[in-house]
Amino acid sequence: MRQFTAVVNPTAGGSSGAAGLLPLARLLREAGARLDTEYSRSLEHAREIALRAGAEGRVVLAVGGDGMAGRVGGALSGTDAVFGLVPAGRGNDFARALGLPTDTAGLARVLLEGTPRAVDTIEVESAVHERVHVLGSVYAGVDAVANRYANASRLLRGSASYYAGGLRAVLGWRPAAYRITVDGEPYERSGYTVVAANSGYYGFGRNIAPGARVDDGLLDVVVIGHAPRRHFFAMMNELKTGAHVHRPQVEVVRGKEIRIEADRPLPYGADGEVDAALPVTVRVRPGALNVLV
Repeated sequence: MRQFTAVVNPTAGGSSGAAGLLPLARLLREAGARLDTEYSRSLEHAREIALRAGAEGRVVLAVGGDGMAGRVGGALSGTDAVFGLVPAGRGNDFARALGLPTDTAGLARVLLEGTPRAVDTIEVESAVHERVHVLGSVYAGVDAVANRYANASRLLRGSASYYAGGLRAVLGWRPAAYRITVDGEPYERSGYTVVAANSGYYGFGRNIAPGARVDDGLLDVVVIGHAPRRHFFAMMNELKTGAHVHRPQVEVVRGKEIRIEADRPLPYGADGEVDAALPVTVRVRPGALNVLV
């Protein structure tokens, strides 16, 4: 029977993340599994817990949102440890990409009986991030600004915080001049954002890269070029289905190593966490994480 260590973000989902673990924990223990719970003080502390538990041969569960998933899963990238995801945040986009069940009983079955699947991760390198690993995407532009506003929101939760943050970011946006280097080939573009995506989803279920696959050894680089604001708002609505990729302002290329630079120190986000500015280099790490699905 599997032994689990749950790494919990006690503030995820407006403090509901920790409470959401309780019914799942009961099902796991009733099935005979051993479950220990560790509460993280920070994302760095979560990383330390994950490394220790993984080295002990335990299945490491990230309980929280995409930031927690990225930090815990990223810590286990390149190791033999098995990773499990308990989505309890506002976005839960990597769980969505994996097709994990949203009901407690279904998720318990995955954790107890699921087979580990090797998925890709993203190595992120910059002046701030010295080769950390994340799972879903790295994005630089108006979406990172919006994400920063959403993370800081105290009045709005869930999708409402993302929409409000997006509106505020777009209204104050001026086009950025990007230099994007994909596997050594440079692209000069002006626009709203550049996204290097392993998972297709970000920003509370927006299908930014509908062609992205978590196990193809490639990152989908989505560039949203300059357009009038009214067109950008229409594109934001199309992100629900991925239809935005058919617009002439949207370009998608694929590669293994991407460097993103801009004409000003734009913020970039990595799995929902926005704490650094361009330039940044990202690399795919094929099949680096064993995740229960």
